[in-house]
Amino acid sequence: MTHVRTSPYYPQSNGKIERWHKSLKGECIRPGTPLSLEDARRLVEGYVEHYNNVRLNSAIGYITPKDMLAGHQQEIQAERDRKLDAAKEQRKNRRQGAA
Repeated sequence: MTHVRTSPYYPQSNGKIERWHKSLKGECIRPGTPLSLEDARRLVEGYVEHYNNVRLNSAIGYITPKDMLAGHQQEIQAERDRKLDAAKEQRKNRRQGAA
């Protein structure tokens, strides 16, 4: 994590960092309850890894930041659409078989 200064009187930048702080505290610090500075650093390091590589982010279409930066959003969305279409077809076939 690095220190980033935001522009004064620019609420969009402040809102982004405030949202990050809310996620960090709510999903990492409070549940983990660090007992020392080293413990807090270990927790935050693990959370940053999880946040960037595992956690789906609603603001970027429910994909991970790593996938977004790698340009995989189109592939992921196409796979999701394929799965939804297959499930829809399966439900349709089940309803027709039950009738």
